[in-house]
Amino acid sequence: MFGAFKATMAVCGGLLWKRPKRMSKTRKANVRKRLKAVDKVVAAVAASGIKCKALTLALQLPKECEMTPRDKYTVFSRKHKGYRKGFHLVPKFTKLTMRTTPPGF
Repeated sequence: MFGAFKATMAVCGGLLWKRPKRMSKTRKANVRKRLKAVDKVVAAVAASGIKCKALTLALQLPKECEMTPRDKYTVFSRKHKGYRKGFHLVPKFTKLTMRTTPPGF
């Protein structure tokens, strides 16, 4: 092909998805904001008097203020060095609850 759409090594090669190694300050702030919002919803449902299994499990999880930065921004992974990987590298990390670490890690 010719012109602007000429196939070059830079166009053909390289990573398809570029993910940063570290979380930015704004991403970390958004994670904290989401955790606090979930804590507010769990507290409101608990205050309403509803009882269910999901609520009892949610009440056992640590709140955002009780979590260490290691647990807020990283997730356990057997395949990664040090058994931890960045929270932003997990697919659908905004929709999953990962507040606990397996025992011994």
